[in-house]
Amino acid sequence: GEAERNGTVIEVLSGDTLVYLPIGQAYDSESKIHKVSLASIRAPRLGNERYNKPDEPWAYECKQRLRVLCIGKNVKISIDYERDIPLGEKTEKRQFATIGVGKREDVGEILLSEGLAVTQRHRDDDERSRRYDELLQAESIAKAGGKGLHSKKEYARRAMNDLTEPKKAKAYSGSLTRAGNLKAIVDHVFNGSLFKLLVPSENCAIIFSSANIRCPQPSPSPGAANKSRKAEPFGDESKRHAKLTVHQRNVEINCSNVTPGGVITGTMWIGQGTQRRDYGMEIVGIGLATIDQRKIDYGEAPKLLIDAQAAAQANKVGIWSVARVETAKPTAPATKSAERLVKIRLSEIRSGNHFFFHTIDDDAPRVIEESMKTFTSSHGPTGAPCDSRPGRYVAALFDDGTGKSFYRAKVLERAERGRVKVFFVDHGNVASVPVSTHLRPLDQPLSVERIPPAATEAQLVLTAVRSLNEDEGVDAARMLQTFGWGKDLTAVVYCVVDGKTMVKLALSSNKDDTSINEAMVADGLARVSNKAVTSSIMSSVLDRTGLDGLLGILETAQARAKKAHIGMWRYGDIGDDDEED
Repeated sequence: GEAERNGTVIEVLSGDTLVYLPIGQAYDSESKIHKVSLASIRAPRLGNERYNKPDEPWAYECKQRLRVLCIGKNVKISIDYERDIPLGEKTEKRQFATIGVGKREDVGEILLSEGLAVTQRHRDDDERSRRYDELLQAESIAKAGGKGLHSKKEYARRAMNDLTEPKKAKAYSGSLTRAGNLKAIVDHVFNGSLFKLLVPSENCAIIFSSANIRCPQPSPSPGAANKSRKAEPFGDESKRHAKLTVHQRNVEINCSNVTPGGVITGTMWIGQGTQRRDYGMEIVGIGLATIDQRKIDYGEAPKLLIDAQAAAQANKVGIWSVARVETAKPTAPATKSAERLVKIRLSEIRSGNHFFFHTIDDDAPRVIEESMKTFTSSHGPTGAPCDSRPGRYVAALFDDGTGKSFYRAKVLERAERGRVKVFFVDHGNVASVPVSTHLRPLDQPLSVERIPPAATEAQLVLTAVRSLNEDEGVDAARMLQTFGWGKDLTAVVYCVVDGKTMVKLALSSNKDDTSINEAMVADGLARVSNKAVTSSIMSSVLDRTGLDGLLGILETAQARAKKAHIGMWRYGDIGDDDEED
C-alpha cells in the first residue's frame, strides 16, 4: 500500500495500536477501517477479564494518553514496516508506522518521553521506525527523570468500581441520579445508543443508554457467542455512527433511571461549546434510532425528541427510508358507546391497568368451564396430533392448582424445543406449552365461532402505567391484585378502543367510593393518559359527562402525587418537556 496516508482515528485498541478510517472514505463498512501499530514502540499490555489476567503496570495510562492524543483526530500515518503477528492459530499482517497528529510529529515519542512505553529492541537487520534515534533519546530522558515505567515507586493499580452488574447498578443508581451532570468516557459501543462508560469522578464503570430511544440491533461482534443473529435494518449503520461520533470521546451525562437489567438511562451530550449537542436527539434526527413508543404513550418523551423523529420521518432518512415503522395509535370505534354499569370478576391481570374479566351475570364462563371439564374427562389429560400453527384454536392443558385440565386456547407463536405460546381465550392468561403432550384438536361444538371467548379484555380508562419490567409497573399490578382479585367489582364501562373495554373499577356502585383508577394515580403508580389517547376515548362515548368528571379527579390526584414525589414522580416531573402548546 501507500507509504504515507492520512486518516481519522476511530478507536485506540491499546497503548501502541489504533484503528483509522482513511481520509475521503465513507465509514459504510468495517472493511474500510485499518489497524496500525506504532513503529518501534512497545506499550504495556492490557489484561483480559475473561481469563482473569490483569493489566501490566501503566497499560491503562498509556492507552488513555494515546486516546487523548489521537481519538477523532486526523493523523498522518507514515508506514515504516510490516510484520506477521500471530493471533492464535492464524497470523495477521500488521503495519507499523510513525504517526503524527497536528504539530506533534510522532505520538510514539510523546509516550516514551512520559515513561508510558519503551522502545522496541531490534536486530541489526530489522526494519524499524524512521525516527528510531529520536525515540531512544526520548526514552533515555524519561529514564533519567524516573517517569512512569522507570519510576522506582511501586505502581498503584486502579480500583474501578464495576457497576455493569445489574445488582450493583441498581444499588448505586440513586447516587448517580443525584450527582447531576457527570463527565464520562465512552469505553465501548454495543449499539447506536448502548455504551459502557467510565465515570472518573465516581470511579466507576456503567452500562448507559440514552433515555426514551431504541436503536436497531447490529450484527454480532466477532467474539459474540451467538453469531447467527441477524442485524436489524440500519443496526450496523447506527453502531458505526456511534463509533465515529462518540466512541472513546469525553462526554457529559445526566442519569435519570436504571432498568431491571442494570442499564443506567439518561441524557448524553457530546462536543464542546457551540458544538455541544444531545446525542440521543442527534441519532433520532438522522433516522438511526426511534423513540420507544411506550414513552410516547406515557407522555415521557420530550417534545423536542418527538419533533426530531417527525422530521426524520418526513425526510425519509435512515430507518424511515425503507419502511414506515408502525406506531400504536389509539383508534376510535365506528359507533359511540353509552355508559353502563356491570358487575365483574377479574380473571387475569396483565399489568397495572390491563386485565381480563368475567361478567358475573353471564353464564358463559360457567358453561364453557363445565364443557371443557367434560372434554378433559372424555379424552384424558394427554395430547394428540393437531394443527399448532400460529392463529389456530386448540385445546391446551393447564394446571390451575386443582389438576391438569384442557382449556380453549389460541396459538400465538412457536417457541423453542417443540413448544408454542398459547393464549387461553376464556381466562386471558398466556403460557408456553409442549405441543406433543399439552395440545389436542378442539371439538367443533366448542369452537370460538359457536361459543365466543368468555373473558373480556379491559383497561383502566384514562390511565397509563409502567411495564412489568419496571418497579412502578410491578407495584401497580400488585395494587390492582390487592384491590380486586377474587372480589365482585363494579365496572363503569365507557367504550371499546382497540379491542379493549375502557372501564372505571370500584368495589361498589356507590359514587363516593374511590375507584382503583384514582387510587393508582394518587399513589404515583399510574398517570393520566396523554392527550391523544384521552381525545380518542372522549370521542368514543355518547355522553362524556362522566368521563370529564373522572378526568378532573385523576388530574387532581396526579398533581398531588407529583407534589409529594411518590411513585414514578420520585425524581420530579417527568412530563413537563412534552406538554403540548
